[in-house]
Amino acid sequence: MPQSLSKVYVHIIFSTKNRKHFIDDSIEASLHEYLGGICKRLGCNPVRIGGYKEHVHVLCLLSRKITQMKLLEELKKQSSKWIKTKDMRYSRFYWQDGYGIFSVNPSETEKVIDYIQKQHEHHEHKSFQNEFRLFLKNNNVEYDEGYVWD
Repeated sequence: MPQSLSKVYVHIIFSTKNRKHFIDDSIEASLHEYLGGICKRLGCNPVRIGGYKEHVHVLCLLSRKITQMKLLEELKKQSSKWIKTKDMRYSRFYWQDGYGIFSVNPSETEKVIDYIQKQHEHHEHKSFQNEFRLFLKNNNVEYDEGYVWD
């Protein structure tokens, strides 16, 4: 086959360092838009971006020209630099070292979009840590609790 074709949806989740509530109402929409712009520049079409006070969810199409690790590195590095320029209260902003990235069946993208859209509602009842543990469990990811959080 002379063409290389790909359609790989990924659901990315990462939090602020120590889960500090840096993502407030004044920056949230701009941060999500900025993360979407980073995805676009890297050829990873953003589908939906959302989150809550201490974490973000990114649903995007993974470009066949970039590795998962490079996408995450650029998302976190560029957005961290950007947010620090927005106000002094963000001067100590950092993302956690790790992340979660999960493949999404194309037939399931609407469910993921809906889930990301309802983050504020969802987190009235569930902590980020419990949400992330559930993602790990549902995706059969083995992990050591001592190394998941920073």
